[in-house]
Amino acid sequence: MTRLHTLDLPSLHRASIGFDRLFNELDRSFTNSQSQGYPPYNILQINEDEFMISLAVAGFTMDNLDITKDRNVLTIEGAMPKVSDEKTPNYIHKGIAERNFRREFRLAEHVDIVGASLELGMLNVHLHRDVPAELQPRKIAITGPANK
Repeated sequence: MTRLHTLDLPSLHRASIGFDRLFNELDRSFTNSQSQGYPPYNILQINEDEFMISLAVAGFTMDNLDITKDRNVLTIEGAMPKVSDEKTPNYIHKGIAERNFRREFRLAEHVDIVGASLELGMLNVHLHRDVPAELQPRKIAITGPANK
């Protein structure tokens, strides 16, 4: 059985024409999957067109977090400020991770970020899908032969 990490993606890329975006997405997805699951997150569908991504970011403040959208990729990054040795607390046990992270989410067409909030250690990113009327599915009436 072939595993994804043993495939030679560069040689597949060279043998393909017009699939540049596909290989870039595969590479990005594989790189992001190696992030060891930090921070944990939930994706909630509120209704047909509204979604919310919640990340557990205990210890981070609004100044430590950055949310960007580039085309259809939502990127959430967290960076903890460096603490001088003089101010470092003497932990007996440290179970709350405070390490830098980067999470990427692939968004569907016409999904935009409505807003984001940080409450009780949870970063909530609100998303809304707004498909233009001309791109929405529409019913086509079926008619029979005209009676004369």
